[in-house]
Amino acid sequence: MPNFPFSEANPIQYPGPPPKSSDVVIIGGGVIGVTTALFLARRNISVTLVEKGRIAAEQSSRNWGWIRKQGRDADELPIVIEASRHWRQLAKECGEDIGLNQTGVTYLASSDREMAGFEEFMKIAAVHKIDTRLLDAQETAGLIKGMSRGFKGAMTTPSDMRAEPWVAVPALARLAARRGIRIVENCAARTLEISAGRVSGVWTEAGHIATSSVLLAGGAWSSLFLRRHGVSIPQLSVRSTVAATEPMPEVHAGAAAADHIAFRRRQDGGYTLAPGGGSLLYIGPDAFRHATKYLPALIANPFGTRYSPAAPGGYPDSWSTPRRWTPDSQSPFERMRVLDPTPASSGLRSIECNFTRLFPQLGPVRIKASWAGMIDAMPDVVPIVDHVQAIGGLIVATGMSGHGFGIGPGIGRVVSDMIQGNEIGHDLTRFRLSRFYDGSAIRPGPAL
Repeated sequence: MPNFPFSEANPIQYPGPPPKSSDVVIIGGGVIGVTTALFLARRNISVTLVEKGRIAAEQSSRNWGWIRKQGRDADELPIVIEASRHWRQLAKECGEDIGLNQTGVTYLASSDREMAGFEEFMKIAAVHKIDTRLLDAQETAGLIKGMSRGFKGAMTTPSDMRAEPWVAVPALARLAARRGIRIVENCAARTLEISAGRVSGVWTEAGHIATSSVLLAGGAWSSLFLRRHGVSIPQLSVRSTVAATEPMPEVHAGAAAADHIAFRRRQDGGYTLAPGGGSLLYIGPDAFRHATKYLPALIANPFGTRYSPAAPGGYPDSWSTPRRWTPDSQSPFERMRVLDPTPASSGLRSIECNFTRLFPQLGPVRIKASWAGMIDAMPDVVPIVDHVQAIGGLIVATGMSGHGFGIGPGIGRVVSDMIQGNEIGHDLTRFRLSRFYDGSAIRPGPAL
């Protein structure tokens, strides 16, 4: 099976070195970090983005490539709607074909219970004037022709989009570099320098960067970095397996998900395929520490996650991963430049079997690449986007819970204005870090 196209072996495109000082330092070269940098650059703010491995090499390139409003949490929707506008503009500005197409997202229902869940989202869609609509069984069969089984119905949002993660975020990084943003790959941020309770710099493996403002957008690594500085967030990571097929006849131009299979037409004529639900959680110190906060989600979806007693060595929540290190010693982030989980062989067999069963007329599925990603998740399935009160000048944007690619430019714009002290334009109450510690009930978002 061909390898996933991002790894530590990839040539370094942005070698550095980092500057001695910068107005803002961004930790993490995924879609959140890159788009935040782009919005800051519009205000002529000097930005340095440091990435321990390679730009977009982790979840920002391993996701399904969906840019959807459908099924999102009501508190996320205003930012998602904004993000859709930014995706269109950024696609023009970068001057590269990132595979951005408005082809819609569809959820297929096998039961009355699923249809009832769709009806609940329709109320939210109506408030935000989204073009989501419900389909009956006959309309569903007409939308995606050739399916070997019938469905109770579906929910579809024609204005939702898709793009190619392998292409999109690296293209945006090239745009950022052209606009004067200093990007440094293979450069782990080890620790913050804190003076009088505020950020005064970042210690990287390549030296010190003086700064008064830091964004931590480290995905699955964010919790580990914050814990080193005495800040705890209940973030865990789950593994999900994905595959890309060779070119195949088109059965649907957009993205769709059923109970056992999710698929999305690719720019290269194939499909990105994934299980319709289910993921693997490696049990580690953080999983034990935050277990009670995940009980509401577990009760709501008891069979949605499988468990493994230990993560491979070097993973963020591995039993052997160090929790303490000094600015002048090697950190866990250097020991694992790119978090590159092994895809589950059983998951790949299931993907092939279920897609073939749904579209038997296509013949055997020829997989050209397979991979897995570690999705940074929160107990309520919505992210943390907040100032860290204990450390002045530090903002964290993490726990996108599998939604990061689509919402990324919206979060990037929001965070850029947070850094500048501007009006945000959205209510971020739901995304505050303190919600997990101020006695608030955990309210899981939709698992759609």
